[in-house]
Amino acid sequence: MYQRILVATDGSALSKKAVTSALHLASTCAAELIALKVVPRYPQAYFEGSIPLSAEEISRVEKQWTEAAQAQLATVEKSAKVKNVPIKSLVIKSDVVSDAIIAAAKKHKADLIVMASHGRKGIKRLLLGSETQQVLTHSHIPVLVLR
Repeated sequence: MYQRILVATDGSALSKKAVTSALHLASTCAAELIALKVVPRYPQAYFEGSIPLSAEEISRVEKQWTEAAQAQLATVEKSAKVKNVPIKSLVIKSDVVSDAIIAAAKKHKADLIVMASHGRKGIKRLLLGSETQQVLTHSHIPVLVLR
């Protein structure tokens, strides 16, 4: 059925449920799992919401974010090994999470994207946005959304 399943995670409790479901589905289908964590770039300008930092400090902050992402994905890798699911972990730097998810799914030839949705409505959705909605709207690859 599926040969490669991409699961996007942000480390939240809801996201961990999506990872668990993706692992189960990958195990059932004998599919490879691609675990993805998108890390933002540090804002470079005051108008982007940053605090002015030196290039070295910005590099240090981005390195911390990347290391934290790798630690989250290491947990997913351990769970995959327990279930004998082949896994590839990716940390991608991008300011637009939805675009990074779709691009990674295309690049790695995923058959399915698995994501969690917080189910925000109204003004919260308007203010906080919905990466899941953006992926659903723009992806040509099937998307499984878990709440």
